[in-house]
Amino acid sequence: MVANDVYSFLEKYKLNAESVDFEKVLDFFFNQMEKGLDGKDSSLEMIPTYATDTENAKPGQSVIVLDAGGTNFRTCLVTFDEELKPIISDFKKVGMPGVKAEVSAKEFFSVLADNVERLIDKSDNIGFCFSYAATITPEHDGIPIVFSKEVKAPEVIGKPIGKALLAELASRGYDVSKKKISIVNDTVATLLATKDGYNGYNSGCIGFILGTGTNTAYCEMNENIAKIDYEEEGAQIINVESGGLKLKLGEMDEGFLQTTKNPNSYFFEKMISGAYLGAFSHYVIGKAIEEGIFSEAFATRFNAIPTLTTTEMSNYLEMPHNTDYVLVNCVGDDEEDAKTLFILLDSLIERAAKLTAVNLSAAVLRGGLGVNPRYPAVINADGTTFYKTEKLKEYTEYYLTEYLQKQYHRYVKMVKIDDSPVLGAAIAGLSI
Repeated sequence: MVANDVYSFLEKYKLNAESVDFEKVLDFFFNQMEKGLDGKDSSLEMIPTYATDTENAKPGQSVIVLDAGGTNFRTCLVTFDEELKPIISDFKKVGMPGVKAEVSAKEFFSVLADNVERLIDKSDNIGFCFSYAATITPEHDGIPIVFSKEVKAPEVIGKPIGKALLAELASRGYDVSKKKISIVNDTVATLLATKDGYNGYNSGCIGFILGTGTNTAYCEMNENIAKIDYEEEGAQIINVESGGLKLKLGEMDEGFLQTTKNPNSYFFEKMISGAYLGAFSHYVIGKAIEEGIFSEAFATRFNAIPTLTTTEMSNYLEMPHNTDYVLVNCVGDDEEDAKTLFILLDSLIERAAKLTAVNLSAAVLRGGLGVNPRYPAVINADGTTFYKTEKLKEYTEYYLTEYLQKQYHRYVKMVKIDDSPVLGAAIAGLSI
């Protein structure tokens, strides 16, 4: 009886995959992409990167690679051998400046320079994977728009990262006159990583990340990017910032948004990404308890949990009988509660996967890729949430087949390339 109630609950609040109208959401994606490219009001930033996917490394080339993401700042040297295989050496990881305490611009760039000094004579090319929102200039520099809450460096906002880093190195006596820096974000780097990480026939590549957050990158014809005055022919990579899509599905989603720190931003990310899937599940279960979907015993045990993580919700679906997991203990010996919880959580993941498939389909279709099955669109997917969350990848591939392939006759190949941010940044650094 209760299991039947959960299906009605999921349908009522548009929490099942069936509630996602694939065509309608896809059209909304297209609408926002077009407006973003035109410079009109849009929830997708559609950031031009001035980077192309046409560059290839040459045997023996070396590039200094910097990777700023999350709470860590990584530096290394990448050298391509005679078979164009990347060799990563002299790797070092330190904390990102501004994480433990607020730093000035001088302090911020000083930390960056401290970690570049040992590599400065190894190459004149520097590829910098900068995983924060930034405007990219035609000179391939990056100007931060905002930092995530972990990094507190307000003076850095609005300053060109590459130019400022070279200035700091010059102040230390280094000759930087021949140094060139290319700034890319992690999703763009993930796309570029396919250049040397995947050797199969393809019609083009998509960069996709689904981890703590989510984002997508694809190639767009320059003539279609109305918001910039750029006369070069050909195409360039667009950083979609797809997590920002202002998609509204149902009242449960609206209610959850109001519990988040910035309720009017990153709607799409809060429906599918690792930072929010667990918390959203916690919110939904709480509402299901209010509507009598679960037993009182379950409600008592569940209400003692501060919040759920995405890992904890996934663990229940992976091993629903393992008493080491918090949700298994919540259901106890009540098989009806156990079944209902499984159906609910599995439904939320399937819905997230269908939305993910819409996102990827929008990039493939907009990029004109995958028309010939012998030359599929290659999607380099990165992020622990995508690979570690139970059935998320499988459901995503199912919906890509059902809609993108069967209805639009477009074909994709999903790949996972190790060290994508580093490899992609290396390619970017060698392209200027």
